[in-house]
Amino acid sequence: MTRLFSTLFAVFLFHTLAAQNLDKAKLDQYFETLAKNDKMMGSVTLSYEGKIMYQKAFGFADVEGNVAATSSTKYRVGSISKMFTSALILKAVEEGKISLDQKIDKFFPEIENASDISISQLMNHRSGIHSFTSNPDYLTWNTQNKSRKGLYDIIKEGGSDFEPDSKADYSNSNYVLLTWVLEDIYMQPFPSLLKKYITEPLGLKDTYVGQKTVISSNESYSYKYAGEWQKETETDMSIPLGAGAIVSTTGDLTRFIEGLFAGKIISLSSLELMKEMKDNFGRGMFIIPFYDKASFGHTGGIDEFKSMLSYFPEEKLAFAMAVNGSSFDPNQAAIATLSGYFGREYQIPTFVANTLTTEDLDKYLGVYGSPTFPLEVTISKNNNTLLGQATGQPQFALVYESEHIFKFAPAGLTLEFNPQSNEMTLKQGGGNFVLSKK
Repeated sequence: MTRLFSTLFAVFLFHTLAAQNLDKAKLDQYFETLAKNDKMMGSVTLSYEGKIMYQKAFGFADVEGNVAATSSTKYRVGSISKMFTSALILKAVEEGKISLDQKIDKFFPEIENASDISISQLMNHRSGIHSFTSNPDYLTWNTQNKSRKGLYDIIKEGGSDFEPDSKADYSNSNYVLLTWVLEDIYMQPFPSLLKKYITEPLGLKDTYVGQKTVISSNESYSYKYAGEWQKETETDMSIPLGAGAIVSTTGDLTRFIEGLFAGKIISLSSLELMKEMKDNFGRGMFIIPFYDKASFGHTGGIDEFKSMLSYFPEEKLAFAMAVNGSSFDPNQAAIATLSGYFGREYQIPTFVANTLTTEDLDKYLGVYGSPTFPLEVTISKNNNTLLGQATGQPQFALVYESEHIFKFAPAGLTLEFNPQSNEMTLKQGGGNFVLSKK
């Protein structure tokens, strides 16, 4: 009893110190600096035992309409949706409607290796089923409505990338199939199941399966930066389903994960099944470390939305961030937010003023390639902003770093130009690739 009291006192003392040390003004300045410099737009929430410790919205939900983001702004949260879907599957297991070991041939007999793939293997990405979002033509049809049959045929034709349970590899196809499993066993649409088992019991009024964005309903567009914020096209929500179609606020996301870890959605023993890791994959969640601490959660990305949701069980802290536009690494913003809470040092970023004129950029423009590099990189400009685009990939804005050096921080990419030799050195992930202008 004394040991328990001591433990509880230590936890209480930690929270008290963390709350006292949280410099909200500095965090406000951090995010306002990002927004002011067109580096990031979005929302962030920190919650301890259901009490919001910090919340900040920055930038715009609708740039063209001059609609500022608020704490009520709703974002597409992408693959964070998988946590909701996984919880619904485990609820179905608790209700005896399905088992984790059940093979999927009952539901999808035409899928390759269906008789060897279990529900559990769909959940922790060990099925081998090819992810349809990796198809080269995906971005040519992702904005079009797809029927269940149409999307199922695409998944079926994608086949298998490896033998079931031989390894783990992330596949959005797994969670689209899990969506249909839920709809078949309950004979109800996925949005109704989400509402019945999760959002209504937890009082999440701003969380639902999205459709086309409606700004008047506090929803947000997403943007890419190419010298200015440009609205991104929208994935049709008939495609990601339980793999990525949920819309929410950062406040609702923290309430969801707190409810999940409190046993309010599924039992604590079922939660342990979600947390169980194999080859770094859980069932609908991952371990997300922060220095000497560990949280459980998921990240998300859809269109230009990027999101993160995690829960630190020892510290009883929930963290959620949703970004609808970034030319700055969102992970660095997450680290800064958690550093502010846990009393670690972090710096408010400074950005080198771009003193280059549009004429200064002309010497860099062109198409760069190499026989030893799989992609060509096209360099163009928009006024005095340099733009890059690799073969088959979206355009991105490059930030001036110093003479002849530009960076794209979200991808950890640095480009160093040598105008005299008409070469460009691409640096990313420890690799250096010299490309020549064509």
